Amino acid sequence: MKRDELIGGAVIFLFGLATTILSLKMPLGTFRSAGTGMFPLILGILLMFLSVVFLLRLFLKTTATREKLSGEVELGSSKQLILFFGTMVLVTLLFNQLGYPLSSFLLMMALLRILGVKGWRLNLSLSFIAAAVCYFLFVQWLKIPLPKGWMGI
Repeated sequence: MKRDELIGGAVIFLFGLATTILSLKMPLGTFRSAGTGMFPLILGILLMFLSVVFLLRLFLKTTATREKLSGEVELGSSKQLILFFGTMVLVTLLFNQLGYPLSSFLLMMALLRILGVKGWRLNLSLSFIAAAVCYFLFVQWLKIPLPKGWMGI
C-alpha cells in the first residue's frame, strides 16, 4: 500500500466530513424544497463514502494487482491530489461566472482526466451525462437556485 494513496484517501474523507459538518449549519429543507445545505450535505456524504470505498480497496489490494497490465505510467498520488484540489478550487472560483451546468461538466472532465480516464469519448460522455443528471436533479426537479452563468441555463 502506498503511503501517498492512504494520505490522499484520508484527506478526501476529512474534506467530506468537514463539508458535511458545515452543511448541517445551513438550512437543509426537504428533498421537495431543498435548502442551501442540502447539496453540500449530499456531496460531503458522497465524498466520505467514496473515500471509504477507496481506502478499503487499497487495504485489500495485493501488490501483484497494483501493477498495470498495459505498462502505462500513472501520475503520482501526490501530484494527483494537488491537481484534484487545484481543480476544485479553480472551478469554485469560476462557479458564478460559468454557471452550474458548465462548471459541473468541466469539473468532471478534469477529474476524470486526473484520475486516469484516457479515452476522450468516454471522458466526454461521462462528463456530459453527469452534468445533465445533476442539472435535472438539482435545478429542475429539486428547484435549487444555482448560478446560471453566461450560458443562461
